[in-house]
Amino acid sequence: MAFKKQYLKSKSVCKVTFKLTKEEAQQASKVSLVGEFNDWDQTSLPMKKLKNGGFTTTVDLPKDSTYQFRYLLDNELWENDWQADSYAPSPVSLEENSVVTV
Repeated sequence: MAFKKQYLKSKSVCKVTFKLTKEEAQQASKVSLVGEFNDWDQTSLPMKKLKNGGFTTTVDLPKDSTYQFRYLLDNELWENDWQADSYAPSPVSLEENSVVTV
């Protein structure tokens, strides 16, 4: 898991590309990116499945902010990004959420 940040000079946003490898996706048929930036909506940010079995999506996030997020595999298994900028306790479970800072 990893994400790549691309800061835009003309706008106050950062393009963040989130990626999961085939192994990290655990043979899921679909993966969604879920977080504060989409009000934890489990359906609004489906990730595109790649030919190699991984998944990716790109999101424009306002700069100078931090966002908690997780990946949802096959609508049932939550997974963190273990290369996230940091982690924060989830307000709704005993889990931690991944954090991206832009």
